[in-house]
Amino acid sequence: MKIQFLGAAGEVTGSRHSVVVHSAGRTRHFMVDYGMFQGGREATNKNLEPLPFAPKDLDFIVLTHAHIDHSGLLPRLCAQGFKGPIYCTKASYELLNILLPDSAHLQFADLERAERKAKQGKWHGEMPIALYSREEVEMTLTQFEPLEYGQVLELAPGITLEFRNAGHILGSAIAVMDIQEDGAQKKRCVFSGDIGMKGKVLMPDPDLISQADVVVVESTYGDRLHRSLSETEDELVEVITSTMKAQGNVIIPAFAVGRTQEIIFLLIDLVRKGRLPHLAIWVDSPMATAATHLTERYFAQLDVQTQSTFDWYKNNPSAVDLRFIADVEESKALNKIKGGAIIISASGMCDAGRIIHHLANNLPRSQNAIVITGFQAYGSLGRRLVDKVQKVRLFGEDVPVKASVHTIGGLSAHADQAGLLDWLRGFQSPPKTAFVVHGEPESASVFAECIREDLGWNNVIIPERMHTYDC
Repeated sequence: MKIQFLGAAGEVTGSRHSVVVHSAGRTRHFMVDYGMFQGGREATNKNLEPLPFAPKDLDFIVLTHAHIDHSGLLPRLCAQGFKGPIYCTKASYELLNILLPDSAHLQFADLERAERKAKQGKWHGEMPIALYSREEVEMTLTQFEPLEYGQVLELAPGITLEFRNAGHILGSAIAVMDIQEDGAQKKRCVFSGDIGMKGKVLMPDPDLISQADVVVVESTYGDRLHRSLSETEDELVEVITSTMKAQGNVIIPAFAVGRTQEIIFLLIDLVRKGRLPHLAIWVDSPMATAATHLTERYFAQLDVQTQSTFDWYKNNPSAVDLRFIADVEESKALNKIKGGAIIISASGMCDAGRIIHHLANNLPRSQNAIVITGFQAYGSLGRRLVDKVQKVRLFGEDVPVKASVHTIGGLSAHADQAGLLDWLRGFQSPPKTAFVVHGEPESASVFAECIREDLGWNNVIIPERMHTYDC
């Protein structure tokens, strides 16, 4: 068996793992995840790179979850000739029906806006690139075959798949694959996808897997510990209280799937506990709105605390003024609000979508606060804000950063170092090989050393992008 890491090697985005095995007398070639690189021009160049094989030669794809850094290049792959099935959980499939069309829409909207600006002589720098169309997304969605958690399916002779709950976002899964190669012992390969935090808001704890020969594990936060939930609540209360007192707005860039719903539930819970007063919250992201309604449909998959908070809000709807923005005109009207608003909008790394408009209008005012609640990749606008730049370029113009910028790490949908090690301790014996992926170099390096020292695993590899490894 050979695994080639085409992305998320030495970085957090672009998860793409190519696997080649020999079973039942022929070569089988499949991918685990096929994500988009995110964060600046370098990411765009990687998204445009040709594959080292023909897409039509792939047998199938296993998708761990719906986030764009794991799923976002699937329409491009299918347009290039891949015609096989794509396996994911049922909730992931429903989320992809929201996420992928929105991704295509944002790409074309950014391109059209840049072209208009260029005609007016107001655009500086390189033009955006649309990687695929809405029509290509629609074709891709016909190739999915959704599965239930715990369902074991034979994907090809000698290859079976089972999805287990990763506790990261709705529908997120750990892919457990048993592979029987010709003339070899059966091997179990476990692809973690993204592992969620234990005891977090919204999602249940990640499932533990007892045995594996090969483990591919994420390391987004492998070099640090998150703040506790109580510390996170304290910080959020302080930021919101001080900003409202200064008659400013709180702008929260948030991933439309998972993070937005988590923030909504957390804010409602803080009102429920009496730690925050009545709040006026606007959710300005059609995708986040659709994902929130979908989350309600999968109510039984949420953790018990979240179910309790949601029930309380249904019985006390006036406690929080929660509004979901439907159209562009409503979104533009938010720019007239000079204080007292909490605006949650996508994208989470501030690189596309309506959040850019809200930042352009709110960054120049010192009484406002920008609350960063998720990972910000190198090169992204969100990362530059976290790094305390004095100005940013939005829509071809320089915008001063006078609003305060706060990073609240305890809301992460990813397990921290301790959480990842706890998940790995679920294996009853060390795997023959462990690959540490989906982490920036420092994070992956620190986490790999922790695995060696804390767990006593010997063969721990940080793979290089485009390199192939025998397993």
